[in-house]
Order: sequence, then C-alpha cells, then structure tokens
Amino acid sequence: MDSMNRNIKLILSLFTLLMAVFISGCIDQTEENTNQDESIVVAVSILPQQEFVEKIAGDRVNVVVLIPPGASPATHEPTAGQLRNVADAKAYFTVGSGLPFENVWLEKIETVNEDMLIVDCSEGITIIEMHEEEHEGEEEAGHDHGGVDPHIWTSPMNAKIMVENTCLGLIEIDPDNIELYLQNKEAYLKELDEADARIRATLGEEGGSFMTYHPSWNYFATEYGLDMITIEEEGKEPSPRDMQRLIDEAEEKNIKVIFVQAQFSTQSAGAIASEIGGEIVTVDPLAKDYIDNLDIITEAFSQGITKE
Repeated sequence: MDSMNRNIKLILSLFTLLMAVFISGCIDQTEENTNQDESIVVAVSILPQQEFVEKIAGDRVNVVVLIPPGASPATHEPTAGQLRNVADAKAYFTVGSGLPFENVWLEKIETVNEDMLIVDCSEGITIIEMHEEEHEGEEEAGHDHGGVDPHIWTSPMNAKIMVENTCLGLIEIDPDNIELYLQNKEAYLKELDEADARIRATLGEEGGSFMTYHPSWNYFATEYGLDMITIEEEGKEPSPRDMQRLIDEAEEKNIKVIFVQAQFSTQSAGAIASEIGGEIVTVDPLAKDYIDNLDIITEAFSQGITKE
C-alpha cells in the first residue's frame, strides 16, 4: 500500500510539473504575441529608409516598404496588399524631394489612412534643381521629378538629416520610447559619420569624373567633389549624335567604367563601353542595407573614377 501511495504521489508531482511547464509556455507565448501585436506599423517609400527606421526603433516597428527591390520609383504602383498595410500605419516617412512615386501616389495613399502622420524626411536638405529642359524631357518619358533631383539619400550627410527627421516622427507617434529612439539615433549617426570618413579616405580629395546611365549620384558626387557624366538625355535614350559625344568625352577623360542600375536599360551604356574598351558595373542606390551599400558603391567608384 505504501508503495502504491508513493507511486500515486510521484505521478501527481510529475503531472503538476508538466502542467506548470505548459502554463509557463503559454504565458511566454502570450507575452511574445502581445509584444508582436504592440509593434508599430510605419511606411516608407524606399528600402534605404527601412534601415533608417529600424536602426532607430528596432523591433518596436514593422516597416512597410512601398517600392520593393528591383522596382523603379518612376513607374512602380503600390499593390492592394501594400495599401492594406498602409491602412494600419501610424506614420509614412516620405523621401520628400520630388520622388516620382510620391508625386503620383502620396495624395491617394493619404486617403487610405487619413489619421497617418506624414513625415517629410527631406526637411532641412538643400535640394538640387534640375535643368528646365531636362525636367521637361523626363516628364515626357515618365520620370517627372518635379524640377528637382530626388536622390537625396545617396549622400550620407543628407542621410543624417533624413535620420533626424525620421527620429522626430517616431517620437511623435510613440513618445513613451523617446529615450530609446534618441539613443539609437545617435549611435546610427555615428555609423554614418564613420561611413563618410571611409568614403573620403577611399576616394581622396583630388576629385575626378565618372559616367553613369541614370543621374542617381548627383548628391554623392557633389558631396565628394566628383563630376558626374550622364548618358540619359532628358529622360530618354541618347541620340546617335549624343552617343558619339559621350564616347568622345569618355575617351578624352580616359573613362573605362560606366555605372548602371538594375532598374534601367543597359543597352546604350553597353554600346559606349564596347566603343571605349571599357565595362559596365551595376550599382544600386536603392539597396536596403544602406551603410553596407555605401561601402560597396565607394569601392566601385574608386575603380571607375578617373582623376583630372
């Protein structure tokens, strides 16, 4: 009988222990789900902005990127799924510098979620004006930039201003985490300063010229004293006369690398490269991992820039 009682007590103890483990697991899972549910949904236009937001807010946010990898800001249309996600967003961080996607879609996106905070991340950045004739041609070709160059994020110094604006927006929608956001923002600004120092050390102070199909790198070139030669003429493929002019200029400046990006045709760039005995190299201004991509771009430019 004593042996039977001991066995019963042992079974009851094991049962109690298993129930405790089960209940604990349920509580942990509930807490995990609660934490996930508490994450704030925010929207951004381009992938580099996703890094800006996540570096500041970490897992406090769920970022909806409206222009996915490989898509062009000039032609992309948001999907129904993206618009459903935007309906839950507390804020939309726009590039704000005349990005064609935002020019076309911002007002329509706002109607999906009228309570959403709109944060203009270009606030405080000096926007580069485009030539009027260039603007008119781009409008015809479906690349309306509103008379300005929208590619502000290609300069890490501009990125720092975008990060500051992003942080202010996050604090506005989630003031309880102001200390976390400010601390993370300062750490990321330091990373951007370090990236800037690496770029300057790699490219040097002598300046130089590079040729690119699409004029995505104006802000980068301005920041680091470079001369950007673009193949695109008024948002369109160059004429035969323009092609010859570009070939002559490339030969004169001993350019052997022509930069392209995946969102655009490489046909004319390839033809020029063939004529000058050069090569085309793909660089992506829209990559998600912003600082890592800056290092990749800098290394590519260091090989493709010709000194005066």
